[in-house]
Amino acid sequence: MAKLTNEELIEAFKELSIIELSDFVKLFEETFDVTAAAVAVAGPAGGGAEAEAEEQTAFDVILEAAGDKKIAVIKEVRALTSLGLKEAKDVVDSAPKAVLEGATKEAAEKAKESLEAAGATVTLK
Repeated sequence: MAKLTNEELIEAFKELSIIELSDFVKLFEETFDVTAAAVAVAGPAGGGAEAEAEEQTAFDVILEAAGDKKIAVIKEVRALTSLGLKEAKDVVDSAPKAVLEGATKEAAEKAKESLEAAGATVTLK
């Protein structure tokens, strides 16, 4: 049997279906007693690598600016936070200000969408 080049092997694999390729990988692993698991690459030394590896779970919704529709933004802030009218107005007037702190990703994105729909400028941190 003639030896195939890497390019010829790749072209042969491109012609296989996903199931055929999966079967090939299993057979390859059994034949050579190896696994085709991804190898983790070590990051730079220090605490920064650990922080990047962990996915952020708590988000702050920061109101950057109220925009032209200040009343609509105040209504949204009230709906999101259950603040009174005066407190919600104070939050909007003191922008940039956190509207929600420690919210889940879904809640933060939903709050951002509703505030932006009301005309506000919002960031997530």
